Amino acid sequence: QVQVMESGGGLVQPGGSLTLSCAASGRIYDFRTMAWYRQAPGKERELVARIMPGGTIEYVDSVKGRFTIFRDNAGITVSLQMTNLKPDDTAVYYCNIVASYGAYWGQGTQVTVSS
Repeated sequence: QVQVMESGGGLVQPGGSLTLSCAASGRIYDFRTMAWYRQAPGKERELVARIMPGGTIEYVDSVKGRFTIFRDNAGITVSLQMTNLKPDDTAVYYCNIVASYGAYWGQGTQVTVSS
């Protein structure tokens, strides 16, 4: 089993920045894709950014140029640096790790962008 824990959410004003972190523990080997998703009230969960095998990175169009996803060298922590935040970025952000033996989610961390 893999335990996934997010941290770093909070309340920020429009134009501000936050960095979310996701740490894995337990059965921490052979991770494939590491990703951040988000779910706003009344909306479906959407992919925000992901790092795929080989290092390919993808972002949803709405965050390109503002968000950066990166992982540590050990490959067990993935972070999401968010800048120039907008009210539409308000959501619960979830970390997702896909390993060769299963897919795992964290409990989520709330990000609220409001003045």
